[in-house]
Amino acid sequence: MVPSPSRTVGLVALVLAPVLALGTACSASGPQRADSGPASPSASADGTGSGAPEKVRAPAANAEFDYQLGAPYPPAGTVQAVSRDRTAEPAEGLYNICYVNAFQTQPGEAVTWWEKHHPDLLLKDDDGGTVTDEDWDEPLLDISTPARRAALMDIVGPWIDGCAAAGYDAVEPDNLDSYERSEGKLTRHHAAAFARLLADRAHRRHLAVAQKNTADLLPRREHIGFDFAVVEECARYQECADFSDAYDGRIFDIEYVNKDFTAACRSWGKSLSVTLRDRDVRPAGTEGHVRRSC
Repeated sequence: MVPSPSRTVGLVALVLAPVLALGTACSASGPQRADSGPASPSASADGTGSGAPEKVRAPAANAEFDYQLGAPYPPAGTVQAVSRDRTAEPAEGLYNICYVNAFQTQPGEAVTWWEKHHPDLLLKDDDGGTVTDEDWDEPLLDISTPARRAALMDIVGPWIDGCAAAGYDAVEPDNLDSYERSEGKLTRHHAAAFARLLADRAHRRHLAVAQKNTADLLPRREHIGFDFAVVEECARYQECADFSDAYDGRIFDIEYVNKDFTAACRSWGKSLSVTLRDRDVRPAGTEGHVRRSC
């Protein structure tokens, strides 16, 4: 699959607001926006444990959606759900999904922070170099062992806590499929184990959790604890049926090409939430911004 445009949040946000993108980047626990809470006692670093949602509200099927990762802006009056970066405030009165880059770093200055404070948590190749998603200049996080997953939860966990404290309804942990770009260093098992820790942390904060792409992990969705899905280009890659069946239509599909959007609307517009966006997810009012729904 082509690189997820959601990863452009790091590039766009750093261009628009470099200081905001890093947050308190010099703190010992990493760039974050809110106070952290204790890690959930019900899950262990190997991804086992309860993971059962507590007071979690999943989104409605076929809710009109806006994907605002580039920068927040006032949604159209018909929009019912929105996804925004964790550094942004949620949209009043809507179902709000908090974007967290959980399996890779953000690009730019955030990489420097990780290299300085947690170089051992960046995935390394056979020569000791950092394994990087070259399309987005994002180093991969090392989720290969229970100890490293636990250490990463000390950093990423407070980001999820911040989403809850800000008033979000759900969290969207991105780059679940980073193992596909890991040069064989990571596996689906590693991704599922870390995703389960993320889901447990989110559920403890009363947040629903979205599966982001990665159809290969659909069979493990219940074990991990996913509640719905955010899928990019499911029409283009013929994955809409698989995700729709798995989540009873509770998926948000984002298409980036007109013909794929048209096809998605024709086949799925009455049952799924389908949105057309520009690949850079630009905010409304800027050149190149595109947003339509079925």
